[in-house]
Amino acid sequence: MSPSPDINTRFTLNNGTTIPALGLGTWQSSPGEVKQAVEHALKSGYRHIDAAYCYQNENEVGEGIKAAIASGAVKREDIFVTTKLWCTFHTRVEEGLDESLKNLGLDYVDLFLMHWPCPMNPKGNHPLFPKLEDGSRDLDVSTSHIETWKRMEKIPKEKTRAIGVSNYSKKYLEILLKHATTVPAVNQIENHPYLPQQEVVDTCRQNNILVTAYSPFGSTGSPLFNEVAVKSVADEHKVSPGTVLLSYAIARGIVVIPKSVTPSRIEENTKLIVLSGEELESLEKIHKEKGITRYVYPAFGVNFGFPDKAEGRILPGGE
Repeated sequence: MSPSPDINTRFTLNNGTTIPALGLGTWQSSPGEVKQAVEHALKSGYRHIDAAYCYQNENEVGEGIKAAIASGAVKREDIFVTTKLWCTFHTRVEEGLDESLKNLGLDYVDLFLMHWPCPMNPKGNHPLFPKLEDGSRDLDVSTSHIETWKRMEKIPKEKTRAIGVSNYSKKYLEILLKHATTVPAVNQIENHPYLPQQEVVDTCRQNNILVTAYSPFGSTGSPLFNEVAVKSVADEHKVSPGTVLLSYAIARGIVVIPKSVTPSRIEENTKLIVLSGEELESLEKIHKEKGITRYVYPAFGVNFGFPDKAEGRILPGGE
């Protein structure tokens, strides 16, 4: 990483591919807004777009990419595109990727992630969130995330430059690594000063897996913006709290994918800064003083090894 992070800062994946440290997230972006957000981001210098089949907006993401390329602002080979395998496609991995490629209007993606280590019934009563009669998730217990990963390892190289995982705890990573031929390039997790997940981050570093942080501002409404330590650093540098939080993550060697559909916010998020050791320490203290807060909990009825949510059961291949 360069001494002064900026929109061009990149990290290197374990297969030698480089990934922009700052990307545009598209989760929870409303229909009708995604195309413009992606197009504006690419025209503003972003070179990393994060998508997923489950977000149900890959078509708009693709339209935004196409528009930016058509304008001459960027070439496809300069854009790092990530998308994710949804849970109902665990036994149909290449088909899941093909669906995403069709939606995006692309021949390949740069990174394909297993969205959750949680296979769901591909023939259930809903294409995304199948449920049983009692309202619980209709899980596919005939397979496991390990078998899913083995299928991902067989994806033709011309369809994705790298493969990785998402929402993996330390426990699940350790289990997967015992069986993996290819070490995941990335583990995308919820990560911010309320939830630094240092144990997971350390496990990833020990195995040369890059961490990507989703929800780097916390939950909707960006509660971290009002933290005294964050505001203090922001005031000192005369930047927004968002800039501080993004710079904090990148200083930890973590990729960030803040979501926004507002042009001014998309641009503001590129103004990264260098944080001093003292400033980093003050941000690290937040979770120690306020406690751990996780905002994304799946209603899957399984235990992904979250130390603060030890309910449910472990899926096959997760014992």
